[in-house]
Amino acid sequence: MAVARELKRQQPEVVITYVGQKGDDLLDVVQQEQAIDIVETIWAGKLRRYSGEGWQQLLDVKTQLLNLRDVVRTLAGIWQSYWLLGTTQPEIVFTRGGFVSVPVALAARLRGIPYITHDADSIPSLANRLIARGATKHAVALPIELYPYPASKTVQVGIPAGEEYVPVTERMRTVYRHDIGLEAFKHVLLVTGGGNGARALNEIVVANIRYLLAAYPDLAIIHFAGRSLVQETNDAYDALKLGKARRRIIVEGFTADFYRYSGAADVVVARGGMSSLTEFALQHKACIIVPSRQLAWNVKNSRALAKRSAIIELSEDQAEQPERLGRLVGELLDDPERRQKLGDTLSRLAHPAAARDIAEMIFSIRKGVK
Repeated sequence: MAVARELKRQQPEVVITYVGQKGDDLLDVVQQEQAIDIVETIWAGKLRRYSGEGWQQLLDVKTQLLNLRDVVRTLAGIWQSYWLLGTTQPEIVFTRGGFVSVPVALAARLRGIPYITHDADSIPSLANRLIARGATKHAVALPIELYPYPASKTVQVGIPAGEEYVPVTERMRTVYRHDIGLEAFKHVLLVTGGGNGARALNEIVVANIRYLLAAYPDLAIIHFAGRSLVQETNDAYDALKLGKARRRIIVEGFTADFYRYSGAADVVVARGGMSSLTEFALQHKACIIVPSRQLAWNVKNSRALAKRSAIIELSEDQAEQPERLGRLVGELLDDPERRQKLGDTLSRLAHPAAARDIAEMIFSIRKGVK
């Protein structure tokens, strides 16, 4: 959406069609975006691979049946995309790396339409690896030597984020807290597992919340659990029987104005996805990152930033130790200078002009020009 807005800013007459996956829970967010003119959906599927399980995954009948189903969906998606691209006749396709990109990019290649891939993480997604050969350009978030693409076709642009993500001043933080009804609290903690949430991170935070509420009576917690996990996360908090302190915990699923919530926070606890980390970097936020042990790129992103002292990294095993995450959050709440240093260091890794650079790349490529 950040790229779509920038495309419209540079050339208001451009027509932008978004192609999403049928059944996508977040499709309504895209449909509300004014910069996007048309929203279409196709079938798509993903290959389920779980780090650490190895060959044992082959014995998981349910997983293999789902993979087989999604192969069929992807084939159907290629046909749908081929028809759609023939109807809309775009000059170029920009893909974000999700598995819905595969049928669209393959259809674009069949029709001779150039496409650009974008990798937000340090390890290219399987989708982008599958469609890499036919790409005109590869836009990447981190230094190009980290990626297995031809250097001549690869450009480091960073990660596009909404124009709302800017360095947060003390005054802005006060305004954001007022906007979301938390102006009465001295400290605010934000927890997020990404757009779809993360059950393991939710459980870790719930296990630490009693300590945090007791140790910091002026602390409010905003917990973005993911749309499908809101009820179970609320139930988990209720089961702790926290009394009046329970009112200091706000559980949300998803919001289009996430920047207000992250901007209001003193400390952020999150996963290791680079898209979210870019938003926090632009806001100069102090982050504790608990990467998913099942997602290799989460771990690689987190370790790379931790080595640069841009974040504090905590493995899932470490975070599951009693009160360890809670005490680490507390240390940051008590040390504003350390929070400032972390936020400033992380901010140096951001590329504020990423959306502009991608938009310019898109406009520089025309159908039939390789």
